[in-house]
Amino acid sequence: MATLTRVRPRSLVRASGGPRYVVALAVDALGTGLLRPFLLLYGVMVLGLSAPVTGTAMTVGIVAGLVCMPAVGRWLDHGARSTVVAASMLVRVLGVALLLAAPAGHVWPFALAALFLGIGNQAWPAAHAALVATVAHGRERDTALAGARALRNAGLGVGALLATVCLAGGTGALRGLAGVTGLAYLAAAGLARSVQVHARPARSATGEGGDEESAPRMLALLAANVIYVFCLNVPEIALPLVLVTQLHASPVWSAAVFVTNTVLVVTLQVPLTVLVSRFSRRTVLALSGLLLAASYLGFLAVIPLGHGWAAPAVAAVSVVCTIGEILYAGSATALVTALAPAHALGRALARFQLSTGFGLAVSPAIITALAPLGPAALWGSLTAATLLSACAVGTEKPLSDEQPRLIRTRPNRCAAGPRGVESPGTGH
Repeated sequence: MATLTRVRPRSLVRASGGPRYVVALAVDALGTGLLRPFLLLYGVMVLGLSAPVTGTAMTVGIVAGLVCMPAVGRWLDHGARSTVVAASMLVRVLGVALLLAAPAGHVWPFALAALFLGIGNQAWPAAHAALVATVAHGRERDTALAGARALRNAGLGVGALLATVCLAGGTGALRGLAGVTGLAYLAAAGLARSVQVHARPARSATGEGGDEESAPRMLALLAANVIYVFCLNVPEIALPLVLVTQLHASPVWSAAVFVTNTVLVVTLQVPLTVLVSRFSRRTVLALSGLLLAASYLGFLAVIPLGHGWAAPAVAAVSVVCTIGEILYAGSATALVTALAPAHALGRALARFQLSTGFGLAVSPAIITALAPLGPAALWGSLTAATLLSACAVGTEKPLSDEQPRLIRTRPNRCAAGPRGVESPGTGH
């Protein structure tokens, strides 16, 4: 098994799709960071909608966006790569345009804008993972996926910081942020499309009608992933809820936890992914579940410390939670791309994104429902569910998630210019 021992920036950029594609990822993330954290405020402040109505419209848009995933998977399995990535960005341009055109007091235009934004946000991860799997292979692909996540978190953080500064301008500033976001999505789509990455549609060994039957179902992995993704909402929802409403701590602690989480993901995602590349992806994914469960137990243990000590202790334990999140993010998608045969890569990634999107959609409601019942109900439930998920991942009959099964592609042609690159498969 080949193990990466160090990260070479030039090789990482090439494995990620080339310089133009990396710039597209950065521009897209920056634009998303400008608007997505403040979409609720846009509905309330600019359109004059109530907070519950705005939140419901956003949730419906996100969930409805998941409906597009089977079609995205089939599109990817027909060989499309950069075209699908660009389409996921362009559909968000349409969402922003609808947002800017929405009249005050009307919820349906806002809900439609949220729908198109949701479609783009749901389709992008699967399309991006398929593109990276076409230009990189093996552990180089894992590192490229990790690097893209670090870059995206950095762009989201910078965009959110800029938007926070601009919010002093009121409703006019929010409209301006939306407009800049639309332009960023448009520029990113053009850059992504220009790399012209596509794969030659592969055929199942069982023949024309055997694609669905030969694709790995990964039921345990998909079910466990619904629970795993709760960790992504812990710094944004669970910890602020506990710190502010239960411990009555200063909101500064919530901000500190969020900033620490972002900084750690940006700085450690690639190094940790490289460090654990000596182990199987399935082992790392199970280990991440154990770390997440241990951090949930840690939150349960430190909350009774009281107002003076509980807040800093929660912030300290959140570092363990972030390490678990980093290991999860660095192994889960990589495991799916390694398990899926070439003819079913798109559908496998689409199913994985369905489980991710579903977990992200239901986790806020579940967290906010459990929190008032006490720390044991919240953290105890998360611990038990995450341990069960880690066990399911670790004990599932393993497929070959380490051995490259397809022909390596030629990433240099993809990175060098706008000429199309054909690949016979996912390029493990």
